[in-house]
Amino acid sequence: MKKFTVSVLSLFFTLLCHAQSPSFTVEKRGEGMPILFLPGFITPGSVWHETVKALKGKAESHLFTYAGFEGVAPIDTPWYPALKRDLIAYIEKEKSSHIAIIGHSMGGTLAMDIAAALPDKVDKLILVDALPCMREVMMPGVTAEQIQYNAPYNNQMLQMKEQPFLQTATMMAAGMTSGKEMQDSIVSWIVAADRKTFVYGYTDLLKLDVRGALPLVKAKTLILGATFPTKEVARNTFEKQFALLQGKSIEMAPDSKHYIMFDQPEWFYSQVNTFLHK
Repeated sequence: MKKFTVSVLSLFFTLLCHAQSPSFTVEKRGEGMPILFLPGFITPGSVWHETVKALKGKAESHLFTYAGFEGVAPIDTPWYPALKRDLIAYIEKEKSSHIAIIGHSMGGTLAMDIAAALPDKVDKLILVDALPCMREVMMPGVTAEQIQYNAPYNNQMLQMKEQPFLQTATMMAAGMTSGKEMQDSIVSWIVAADRKTFVYGYTDLLKLDVRGALPLVKAKTLILGATFPTKEVARNTFEKQFALLQGKSIEMAPDSKHYIMFDQPEWFYSQVNTFLHK
């Protein structure tokens, strides 16, 4: 009876561990200053490989890929809160301090959230075309409560067939970077994504507003903004959204769309290295 009980308990904990899929995978490279690289929505951690190669000085780079993307097993919704919780636990488990976080798009929003939760551990932030509240720009006047998971648009996206979904992905990619090769990469990431994560995870992002947490951030922050559609409109948006953040500087990437590291790589690497070693 005792052996049976032990076997049952062993099976239970095995199933429990299997059920609780991690919300990300992480690739670690090098030794030195800990830098967390958080990609944008649908983007794999490998997007940072060239940036890591361009880093000056010693660094311990942590490159994350989120659940539901690039073959990482999906997790239950809500998706974003699980990422935030697990990343904070990861930092605490690693006993990391004096951290720099580089986040693109949604990864930048996540970086702000983490820096507000762990203000004494995060020293520097580099936010790459990221906003604390994308909903205000994309859906002005709409509240978080008005955005529902069970919505007609979401249901349409979930049920969309392969060819029209590919066309949608191609249109999205064209607005994110100028180069055809990089557009093709973005399309492949979207198409390969777990569809529920793509739909419901994006809903999570539209609900987000971390502007109220910005006063808690102690990290020195570099905001790198794309100049699409115009430099003036884009800069005004950044200045308005980051009004509550102290210790920030804003630099606008010339002739760049959303993926600044694709459209202006040398400018981007220079900004990153200069800021990290001030």
